[in-house]
Amino acid sequence: MDDGKSFDDSAAILAPAPWQLQGRGYIAMLRFDDEGEQQDRFLPPTLQGRRSRSPYAWLMFVDYAHSDVGPYHELLFIPGSFPFEDGRKHLSISRIFVSSQASVDNGRRNWGIPKELAEFEVRYGVQGLDRVKVARGGRVFAELDFKSYPLPLPFPGGLVPAGLRTLGQHRDGQSFIYAPSASGVLRPASLRRAWSDAAEFPHLARARPVLAVAVSRFQMQFPVSRVLPISLVR
Repeated sequence: MDDGKSFDDSAAILAPAPWQLQGRGYIAMLRFDDEGEQQDRFLPPTLQGRRSRSPYAWLMFVDYAHSDVGPYHELLFIPGSFPFEDGRKHLSISRIFVSSQASVDNGRRNWGIPKELAEFEVRYGVQGLDRVKVARGGRVFAELDFKSYPLPLPFPGGLVPAGLRTLGQHRDGQSFIYAPSASGVLRPASLRRAWSDAAEFPHLARARPVLAVAVSRFQMQFPVSRVLPISLVR
């Protein structure tokens, strides 16, 4: 089924946190062997050189059926963890594209997330695969093929400690720290193919998928951020 979506964001939408979201998607852990060259692309200057040394990163595709700004698609990359102004290390999103301008504007405002607008083409169940294409100005810069397997397991998100699901972002001289919560159904999955243009997104051909899960019927809450001035204290 072709699930490409076109959203009308002609009117500005102000949607403060918290948000309630529902949908489905995929999460993949990747291993890079290029000593951080691709993982560190697209970081803000205040986080450059501060990533905890690890070859592992996270790739996520999400299909939000409901959110505080309506339905939209999302592709994001998390290169690893970084020290933040609360004295802890948190994962941080370095590159993220969404199909809704309202999501771009409010994601930046509420959580400092560096969202950018893109066009998505999503097709579910094509020869047993779920296929995602992402483009800007009609030019495709990322293609992903996922496969999920029929072994559903409930995911009680409340069992995950806040410290393990807290993220941090640096934007406009401020540090945003927030801990999303989620619950849903997990299935084992695989990332069968991943291609990207390194000018727009970390070069996925340089990474090896380590594991992947499909998440369906999830319920997620994005809370109000804790906002602190950037200190650059290591």
